[in-house]
Amino acid sequence: MNIRIEFGNRIRELRARSGMSQEVLAHRAGMDRSYLSGVERGLRNISLDNIERLAKALNVSISYMFAVERLSDTLAYQPHDFTVPISERFKYHLDSDKRILSFQVSGLLNGQHVDHMSKTLLGICNAFQKEELSVFVDHRDMKATDGKPAVYSIEVAEKAVLFQQELTTYSNKVVVLCNSEFMVQQMNFVTATSGIHDKSIHLFDRDKDMIGKAYELLDINGNDLIQAKA
Repeated sequence: MNIRIEFGNRIRELRARSGMSQEVLAHRAGMDRSYLSGVERGLRNISLDNIERLAKALNVSISYMFAVERLSDTLAYQPHDFTVPISERFKYHLDSDKRILSFQVSGLLNGQHVDHMSKTLLGICNAFQKEELSVFVDHRDMKATDGKPAVYSIEVAEKAVLFQQELTTYSNKVVVLCNSEFMVQQMNFVTATSGIHDKSIHLFDRDKDMIGKAYELLDINGNDLIQAKA
């Protein structure tokens, strides 16, 4: 395949699974929308400087822009992605003995959902001392209604930074199960921005291996909420 067409497809799929339009990504990267459209269609011989700008706008490393992982190019964060209420897609569990707060999300989130989760989880954290808890997060099923992985939208990523800044007061370690290497990249950005990168570990691997590594990091043999899939 033509290298410019292949790279354009790559940009389109990363943009789409972040729920970004061409206009939004172009604005974040400081580019003209028509130029970005040409890049996505393989009509532009993009410079290294502009590749770097797009990587920053997508919250990924430059190396990930050329990774083998491929995603759907269907635009996520459409109205039909939110037909199931967050109360049915957000679950949490507190292991008081192990001091582990676990939560999982299926489907996609919007800003109001993050606010709801933040209020709920920080309300639990208030009963504990500084850095007394470990936090176990399951984002394996963060998928759009097409059944394909998606990552945080820009709105959700910005909200997540603020949430994690508050959460870090109570947490000594955060382990996150991701749905893709793309999500690992984005979580690295979110935690670096929120200032808890040294506390947060983001995993993506075969399900059984990923769960095993998470349990090892948290020094547990199992979890009532987050388990390996059958």
